[in-house]
Amino acid sequence: MKDKAFQDYYPDDLSHCYGCGRLNEHGMKIKSYWDGEESICIYQPKLFYTAVPGYAYGGLIASLIDCHSTGTAAAAKYRAENREMDTQPTLRFLTASLHVDYLLPTPLGVPIEIRGKVKEVRGRKVVVESTLSAGGNVCARGEVVAVQVPEHMMQALLKK
Repeated sequence: MKDKAFQDYYPDDLSHCYGCGRLNEHGMKIKSYWDGEESICIYQPKLFYTAVPGYAYGGLIASLIDCHSTGTAAAAKYRAENREMDTQPTLRFLTASLHVDYLLPTPLGVPIEIRGKVKEVRGRKVVVESTLSAGGNVCARGEVVAVQVPEHMMQALLKK
């Protein structure tokens, strides 16, 4: 991908999440981008994410949907405000609700694709629906209700 990922716009102080933090040396460092009206993330899981031989454990699936969706929520809010992601004040989102339906076992050894669709942007809340596919099959569906981190909390986090 040529464009910067949503997560590349996160300030250094807010880039340590295990799933999407670019500064977490042990993290997954997922990258999410716009693909038209959907967001997309391609992730190649390591083999240690095993549930049973050959298949990913459910926590990985939930983490990918979660972090991709909160990144999508931030990007959607910037779009709704007609702003670029590098403008101030910084918008970051946290998960208020995560629901995942596991449809098929997710194979390891192939790239995992997560696609998000913004269902709602209202005030500080953004709802994102996602599908997670591997090997051409939809393996999981998820919905995340993400809430914008309040400005006073953002300022405190950025000062640490």
